[in-house]
Amino acid sequence: MSKYIELLRKPPVLKVVDSAREVIVNLVSCMCDNKHKWTIKKNEEGDFKIFTHGSAFSNFQTKFDRDEIEWAADAGDWSDVWKMINSGTSKIESVRSR
Repeated sequence: MSKYIELLRKPPVLKVVDSAREVIVNLVSCMCDNKHKWTIKKNEEGDFKIFTHGSAFSNFQTKFDRDEIEWAADAGDWSDVWKMINSGTSKIESVRSR
C-alpha cells in the first residue's frame, strides 16, 4: 500500500509547540509517494510565511491560497492549517516545530 493512501486513511496526530517560530511540514504526494518539505517560518514582522523549497506552491494544488494558510498559522489555528494543506495532492506525514 502506498504511503499516501496510508496517510489518507489514518492521518497522523500533528502538534506544534506553543509560540513556535518555525514549523517544518513533511509531505507525501499522491504521485508515486514523492516527498516534499515546507517550512512555515515567522518573518521579521512576526508573520508566518510558507517556503516550499524549490517547488511551486501551485504544484500542491491546495484548495486554498498561500496567504489563507499563512493567516491561519498567524492565528495559531494549526488544525485548520493541516486541513488546508491536506486539501491538495499531498498529505502531511509529519511536522516538527521550534
